[in-house]
Amino acid sequence: MDRTEHQPALADAPAPSPVRRAFRHPAFGILLAGVLGAGALWAAGLLWFAASIPTAVRDAATRTDAIVVLTGGSGRLDTALALLADDRAKTLFVSGVHQGVAVRRLLEAVNLSPLELGLRISVGTAANTEENAAETSEWVARESIKSIRLVTAAYHMPRSLAEFRRVMPGLVVIPHPVFPDHVKQERWWAWPGTASLIASEYHKYLFARARHLVMTVVASA
Repeated sequence: MDRTEHQPALADAPAPSPVRRAFRHPAFGILLAGVLGAGALWAAGLLWFAASIPTAVRDAATRTDAIVVLTGGSGRLDTALALLADDRAKTLFVSGVHQGVAVRRLLEAVNLSPLELGLRISVGTAANTEENAAETSEWVARESIKSIRLVTAAYHMPRSLAEFRRVMPGLVVIPHPVFPDHVKQERWWAWPGTASLIASEYHKYLFARARHLVMTVVASA
């Protein structure tokens, strides 16, 4: 009589975990590709933005109707006052001064005599870059200014130019960047503080551009 060997039945394979099932789902591949693509686009934009930050004052000689300085960083006001003292423009507008701060106090802070330059200086009270552009636009129109030398930190210049050119498209703007010692533009990615600053400014620049686009679409609707 034939003897049949009975083999034990194979145990059922364990069901894949919910996490594994999610990874195998076609939608996960699409989502992953989207995330990687967005990350690559963001990184490319950041590199472009960092490359757009000026590394030198390209035009230091041209005389303009006015100098406009955006306060909030080291070296900006000193640079603007030195340009005014050197007669690079007939007048200076200091945008972003705290409410109640007089021209005399600004001049005293940088050891310049109020009698020398005070009558050629006006001040504004903007709290951010958008307000800088708005109050400068009002001042430019009031004073019949056709050209300005814009003084601000180099990393802040791309966003400042975007804001100024949106509200004053016919104004001639000569950038005059200032280079704070604590901002290491060369090999910026190797300095955590500078990398964080540039990334933050990049995000603010993107937000400003998006806001400009929305305002343009709403205005044309």
